[in-house]
Amino acid sequence: MSAYHTLLVVDDNPAMLTALKICFQGIFNQVVTLSDPEQILTTLNQHAVDVVMLDMNFSPGFNTGQEGLFWLRAIHKLHADIPVVLVTAYADVRLAVKGLKAGAADFVVKPWDNDELVRTVKDAVDKSKEIVPLDRVEAQHVRKVVEKCHGNMSRAAELLGITRQTLYSKLKK
Repeated sequence: MSAYHTLLVVDDNPAMLTALKICFQGIFNQVVTLSDPEQILTTLNQHAVDVVMLDMNFSPGFNTGQEGLFWLRAIHKLHADIPVVLVTAYADVRLAVKGLKAGAADFVVKPWDNDELVRTVKDAVDKSKEIVPLDRVEAQHVRKVVEKCHGNMSRAAELLGITRQTLYSKLKK
C-alpha cells in the first residue's frame, strides 16, 4: 500500500485523464478523475484527497487560465489544507506567478516529463504533511501582516491585536 492515498485530477481532455491515471497508477492508491470542474467541491467532500491536479482551462477557445484560478480559490476556500498543482498547455510567467500567489503548490506545463511530474505531485503532498513549528508559523504570519500594511507598524500591531513593542520583538526572533 502506497504512502500516497488519493489524487484528484481535473481536466476536460479525456486523453489527459487516462494518461494521468496510468502515470500515477501504483504511486497513489486511488486516482479520481473529473472532466467537469463543477464536480470538484462535491468530490472533495466525498473523498479524502491528498492533492489536486487542476487544469487551467475548461471552456473551448479560452486559454487565459482564469477558470483554473477560480477553481483554485474555491478549493482553498473550503479545503485550504489540500495542495493544488496547476496544469496548463498555455503557460506564461505571469499566469504561473498568479497561480502561485493564489496558493497553488506548483505549476506544470503540458507536455510534461512523467518522472518530473510524479516528483512534483509527491513533493506537494509531502510538503502539505510537514509539521511546522508554531513559532515559525507565527513569524510568517507577523511578516505577512506587516507586508500587507506596507510596513506601517502601528496598523500591523493593531491588526494582530498586539502592541508595537510586542510586534518589534516578534520580528526580531
